[in-house]
Formats: sequence, C-alpha cells, structure tokens
Amino acid sequence: MKRRQWKPEEKLMIVLEGMKNTVALAQLCSRHQISQSQYYNWRDRLLKDGAKLFENGGPDKQVERLEKKNKKLTHLVGELTIELKKTDELLEQW
Repeated sequence: MKRRQWKPEEKLMIVLEGMKNTVALAQLCSRHQISQSQYYNWRDRLLKDGAKLFENGGPDKQVERLEKKNKKLTHLVGELTIELKKTDELLEQW
C-alpha cells in the first residue's frame, strides 16, 4: 500500500480540529484515515516547534537576515577574488 503524503496545511488543519475537542479523536482519525499515534506525533511536533514562529520575527525575518548575510559574503568573496587576481598579475610582472 502506498503511503499517503500529507501537506503541512492538511496536518495543521487536522491537529487544530482535534485540539478543539468538537469531535472524538477516534472519529477524526478515522475520517482522515490516520492513526491516533500519527495524530499525537503531529500534535506534539506542533506544540514543540510552534513557538519558533514567534522567535526573532519568525521564519521570514530569519530568511531575510540569512539572504542579506549571504549577499554580503558573496560580495566580499568577489572583492577578495579581484584583489587576488591583481596580486597575481603584479607577481607575474616581477
């Protein structure tokens, strides 16, 4: 039997629905064809990692900072490469 691939949005929707306690967990899991242990794994992961969304401006800010740092380092590597080529040319002239 082929394993079903769940999108992150689907997992979140199922876990939030289960946390509302509007339907029995067994019924929820049956409807979505998942085991209760799978539900608990998803729920525990959400509770464990959910706080990261609120850290340091969230994932989008972290990505922005990393992209800015990457750009700065790439520029620095370019400048150093140019300087190295200039030095090599000067050494060749000697």
